[in-house]
Amino acid sequence: MSLILSRLSRLRLLKPWLVVRRSSLLLLPSNDFSTSLMQNQTPPCEIIGAHWCEMKHGKHFGKLVVAFLNEGKTTSLDKKVSSEVVHNEFFPTTVLIGASHGWVATLNDDEEGILCLQDDLKPVVSDGDLKRIWLPPLVTLPHCQTQVVTNVAMSTSSPEDEDCVVAVKFLGPQLSFCRPAQSKPEWTNIRVENPCFFSSPVVFSKKDDIFRITGSGRHLIGSWDPCKPSDKPKLQMLRFLNLPKLPTAISEVMDSCSTTEHLMESESTGETFLVKWYKKTVKIDQGVAIMKTKCAMVFKLEEEGNAVYTQDIGDLSIFLSRHEPFCVPASSFPGLSPNAVYTMDVDESALVNLRSFPFIISTMHGVYRVPYLIPPQNID
Repeated sequence: MSLILSRLSRLRLLKPWLVVRRSSLLLLPSNDFSTSLMQNQTPPCEIIGAHWCEMKHGKHFGKLVVAFLNEGKTTSLDKKVSSEVVHNEFFPTTVLIGASHGWVATLNDDEEGILCLQDDLKPVVSDGDLKRIWLPPLVTLPHCQTQVVTNVAMSTSSPEDEDCVVAVKFLGPQLSFCRPAQSKPEWTNIRVENPCFFSSPVVFSKKDDIFRITGSGRHLIGSWDPCKPSDKPKLQMLRFLNLPKLPTAISEVMDSCSTTEHLMESESTGETFLVKWYKKTVKIDQGVAIMKTKCAMVFKLEEEGNAVYTQDIGDLSIFLSRHEPFCVPASSFPGLSPNAVYTMDVDESALVNLRSFPFIISTMHGVYRVPYLIPPQNID
């Protein structure tokens, strides 16, 4: 839950915002970035921070620093971003609540539930073209809340698209939809009755043109048509097949983990995957639980509802963070690790090799102020 963890992270000892964190262990030595430029897309990247450079209109600005995940180094861009996005902990009224297609969503406590979409963290957008898409004030359904947000998802790559639908999943029963490009956008609010969906994130299926939520702890997926949203979603039961036989010690560790489920589609292969991400608390730091990734299990979803466990997703790399999950062909960005899951959260980044289940290739602990892995962006 991004809002809760963003606020909890402010309890930690923080460095000045102009200090840039070193790149994580997710980075692997690879070919030059120019290889990916030939494909007119940036590689997936991690937001490192910003080098402070100026004050403008009463706000701090810095040059965005990113780490392209197929390289072994950080890159300082010419693009200037506001410190309230990159170092959000210094701005208690503005909270990062999620990201989709590289657009970051913020919620301002002073504006009575005003949600804003902005493209500050997209590496291909210059600071002269930064955009702010303000959505109408949130409407809270009876016996629901709109202060704690689970995540945000979009149906297209830009909220400026005429047919783009933005979905916001709140902790609890409320799910809300909005079309920002309409002349008078408004929220359509749905009450989700089944408690198994209350804490799960929403994602968009481009293949089926629907929004989906995986039931937490249950073998269930709920689907909502953005054109005809209803309080009664289409439900699909899952049958988990080909489960591995694990040693008792490993099973006990996995049973003690906090597990989240994440849905995503591969545009290159047309496949749909469900990833179970297992994390365990390893220590308490100033009242904040520090968690470590123990493993990730990938299931390939079939139309008949079978979720088939696999250790082989071929050339694909999967990315899990506070951003909407995504996957890309590793060969399109030489240096990425194929058949692997990259993860990032507020206190850790990790790289999981699916063939070596349940072991992790590498991890790095630290404070990740903007725990978003940004998907490839088209270069105009």
